[in-house]
Amino acid sequence: MIYGTINIFLIVGSIIVHIKINNHNQSHLMRRTLEALERIAQGNFDVFIEQDKHGPFIEITDSINKLAKELGSMEQLRQDFISNISHEFQSPLTSISGYAALLRKDGATLKQLEYATIIEEESKRLSKLSENLLRLSALEAEGSSITKASFRLDRQLENVVLLLEPQWKAKNIIPETTLPNITVCGNEDLLQQVWINLLVNAIKFTPENGEINVSLKQDGETAVCLISDNGIGIAPSDQMHIFERFYKVDKSRDRSLGGNGLGLALVKKIVNMHAGDVTVESALGKGTAFKVILKIKE
Repeated sequence: MIYGTINIFLIVGSIIVHIKINNHNQSHLMRRTLEALERIAQGNFDVFIEQDKHGPFIEITDSINKLAKELGSMEQLRQDFISNISHEFQSPLTSISGYAALLRKDGATLKQLEYATIIEEESKRLSKLSENLLRLSALEAEGSSITKASFRLDRQLENVVLLLEPQWKAKNIIPETTLPNITVCGNEDLLQQVWINLLVNAIKFTPENGEINVSLKQDGETAVCLISDNGIGIAPSDQMHIFERFYKVDKSRDRSLGGNGLGLALVKKIVNMHAGDVTVESALGKGTAFKVILKIKE
């Protein structure tokens, strides 16, 4: 598969050179080929390049179509495997957590209480990981087919801030909000998960007495939400990877705080399903700002 991919890119390079030198009329084919490869590189394997059976470069278009089909099949197998494993994990993890909770109530010694608490916390962490994997697999299977309706985005953000009050209050943080009346068209449940994940991260990586800001504004036909903090920040080398599944900026630190590296991957997937955009700006020791742009109308 790897060598086939390399060969395809070498052939594409030769085609591009040949087109530029010999035939400007083939620029449309070059554009379609580059667009297809760009979509494949982004993980979208639903690619098919139409080509005249008697036209030039039929081998390269056939090779790209075959590559996309094979990668799509492999991706489907991977998603099915993750979904099945995650589903099978749920029942035993729930049992382990339940029995650990019972042990803590039945007159256990201090050492037994400590061990039972660790078992319960770790089983809950694994259960959360399993739930996120199932949710991400379900979203990937659905593609862009989601139910959308108009709702007040400012009210949703306000409700999420209130929902997380125990977490920011425990660190003596009072989020500053600027939430003018803005209505968007989207899936309310999925977008709520976006704001929860971003705010939980902001709280998690902001020190006590820190600052968190949640602002909303309208820019033309889009709504722009900015969630920022003055926490530990993210290094430039990590910023390009933070939306990848299982990627952790600091694995030891994230583990101690309960992270599983899927929260931002879910954010990216949900925003993409709404034809929106999410970006990050950050500096070590100064804080992080996530910007989410959504269409106001469908």
